[in-house]
Amino acid sequence: MAKDYTTENLRAELKSLADTLEDVLRSSSEKPLAEWDRLRSKAEGALKDTRVRLSDTGDRLAHQTKEIASQADTYVHKNPWKGIGIGAAVGVIVGVLISRR
Repeated sequence: MAKDYTTENLRAELKSLADTLEDVLRSSSEKPLAEWDRLRSKAEGALKDTRVRLSDTGDRLAHQTKEIASQADTYVHKNPWKGIGIGAAVGVIVGVLISRR
């Protein structure tokens, strides 16, 4: 993918989609049929583009998660005692946080 879509980019895309859809809904009764068709086409295009970008981002995040999990697995296999220590430390921290409730 040429562009790296961050959270801010996705928020901007969703805001643009919402603005387009609001424009369509707000002006649907006031516009002639040709204008309605133009607005509907614009809304459909924005929705399609946003879906594609969200899908691409989800696929990229899933791929990155798998890579990180694979790296963690490799690290734990190479350093089992460090892995046990890290797991124990995380368990203690979570236990302390839960007990404070």
